[in-house]
Amino acid sequence: MNFNKIIGNDNIKKELKDIVDSNLLGHSYIFQGTEGIGKILFAKTFAEEILCENNNSCGSCKSCIMFNSDNHPDFMIINLEETIIKIEEIRELIKKVIEKPIISTHKVYIINVADKMTKDAQNCLLKTLEEPPEYMTIILIASNENLLLPTIKSRCTKISFNKLLKEDMKKYIELKKIEDLDEDFIDLCNGSIKRLEKIIVNKDRYNEIKNLFKEVEKRNKLDFYILGKDLFVKENIQDILEYSINVIYNLRLKNKKLLECISVVQNAINKINSNCNFDMCIDNMLFKIWEEVNENYSWS
Repeated sequence: MNFNKIIGNDNIKKELKDIVDSNLLGHSYIFQGTEGIGKILFAKTFAEEILCENNNSCGSCKSCIMFNSDNHPDFMIINLEETIIKIEEIRELIKKVIEKPIISTHKVYIINVADKMTKDAQNCLLKTLEEPPEYMTIILIASNENLLLPTIKSRCTKISFNKLLKEDMKKYIELKKIEDLDEDFIDLCNGSIKRLEKIIVNKDRYNEIKNLFKEVEKRNKLDFYILGKDLFVKENIQDILEYSINVIYNLRLKNKKLLECISVVQNAINKINSNCNFDMCIDNMLFKIWEEVNENYSWS
């Protein structure tokens, strides 16, 4: 993998490439930005270039071959499962840090979702960040840097990633040869490829939700409720409800009565986030949407 094959954040590609080419490598970095925009892919590519004998992810040197076979002794990713990182894991990491490189001149460690480190784990890591071996680089991946201790942040170079542009998302869709994805899906992703991939899995459900809103005036209340109850399931409900708001907003020109329903859906989101009874929230939302369009709302 090289930076040219990664979609988006072109300014960061240049910044990281310049760091490697100029041999001005720091000991610690924080890659900060919205979840699912490719931070770990950037970090892995950065690591590959650092470790490469030719500093360019050549793919043919011993380091690159071992890196691409997930068998490089001077590279490690912590917390791919995105769980809470406890102090024991950081202690194990520190044991490896003090060992000198085997193949490359550097060692690179990526701590994924580093903002899930416990306070004890962060304090344990701090000593290594304060007195790092000259051959070590640690990259912390974070979606919420505010969860990292100020002392951790002060010892790391921060690189902030932007959400992917709509053009970037469309490019990704074209590369993956994904069909039948309209603008509503792209808007819902909010610049996150990870979120896009989740949406693709549930694409049929989202399309059915869109059709449900299109036909709200054609269905009686009970039919609308039964269909909606099957579609608005607890799993991924936040994404489903946010998609519903996007759809309603985009359909408002064809049916102005739908505009009032945005606040109804937002109210359901707020109540679910407040741990109100899920079924009651969805039931109440569906009935109110139908009533706004068919009974309570008149447009003059």
